[in-house]
Amino acid sequence: MVYLLAFASAVVTANAYYIHPIISRVATSLDVSTALVGIVPALNQIALALGVLLLLPLGDRVNNRSLVAVCLSIQVIMLAIMATVSDFWTFTVASTVLGFFTITPYLLPAYASKRVEPQRLGFVTALLASGVIAGVQLSRLTSGVLAETISWQAVYWLAAGMMSISAVALPMLMTETGRSAPSMEKLPYPALLVSQFKLLAAVPNVFISGIIQGCNFGIFLVIWMGISLHLTSDAMGYGTDLVGYLTAFSAVGLLTTAGLGKWADRLGAERARMIMAAIQFGGIALFSLAGTHWQWLIPPLLITSAVGPMIDVTGRMTGLKHQAENRSRLMSVYVALMFVGGGAGSWSGTASYAAFGWTGIVTLALSLSLVVMGLSYRQYRRANLEGLS
Repeated sequence: MVYLLAFASAVVTANAYYIHPIISRVATSLDVSTALVGIVPALNQIALALGVLLLLPLGDRVNNRSLVAVCLSIQVIMLAIMATVSDFWTFTVASTVLGFFTITPYLLPAYASKRVEPQRLGFVTALLASGVIAGVQLSRLTSGVLAETISWQAVYWLAAGMMSISAVALPMLMTETGRSAPSMEKLPYPALLVSQFKLLAAVPNVFISGIIQGCNFGIFLVIWMGISLHLTSDAMGYGTDLVGYLTAFSAVGLLTTAGLGKWADRLGAERARMIMAAIQFGGIALFSLAGTHWQWLIPPLLITSAVGPMIDVTGRMTGLKHQAENRSRLMSVYVALMFVGGGAGSWSGTASYAAFGWTGIVTLALSLSLVVMGLSYRQYRRANLEGLS
């Protein structure tokens, strides 16, 4: 069941990332500038953060299957609109609504965590994260190749078809083996939303983990926005298909994340995250060599694609170890912070490239990586002190 849920997560997650390799094609087709087109993925990520904050808490209260079915159905409609419109702002609005209802991959870890033994939490969380990674990587490969051989609109037609299948199949896979706590069933919706922040006051480590992952996700989007714009620029002259093919190297996370999840179970979430953050900084520094030839992208892509997802997995572990009836709400704040960082990364990445080229991309990514390292070390020290006390 966990493998099937991971596959479903891949299909749903892919929707937010199809635009990465084709962003310059979309800008040209819809007659907007490189700087302006960056608001499409930025608003998608910010809307996703709002959707997670406003909809994901319902996972602690209502039937998860019904919530998933509604969200997936709306996403199918939005993808069909994106495939057919020729107006930039209509396309942007549809992408933003699509993002708002993309909560399914972030509901499933809390759903699955209530059905597995605590000692397998890291492995199961990592396996579901692998599904998200697969969606990210395969979406960019598919998008780049389809846009080069057919059209960028074909990308969204394919996405709409796959989502239609998911909207029927995923609710059928999910079972409701337990009920939410009685206090959650009776809690009014506004109070349910407010309760998220009360929970954070009791477990501030989840809030800090969300900030860490917001910066980490921002790094990911800054780099990939930069790669797409850099390789398809007049100076480099490559097609969108090369951007897609590079995802084959970044897919190393599919091979490493589940195993590293078991490692994090043994080592502890905070210590594992600190180690991964340090390795990631070194990998990002290597991107500085890639300004003149695409082959220099491969070593840092391999490094960051292996360790970046584990920073997310270890961050989620800090929230999923708490009481089962609180996990969806804790994850809603965590994921909302993640996508606020992603939205900022999407916009700042395109703006940095427009102003400073590839050097701007690397400098911005390194700055965010320093924040990730510093906060990860702080959380590790705090966890050690709490353990000693």
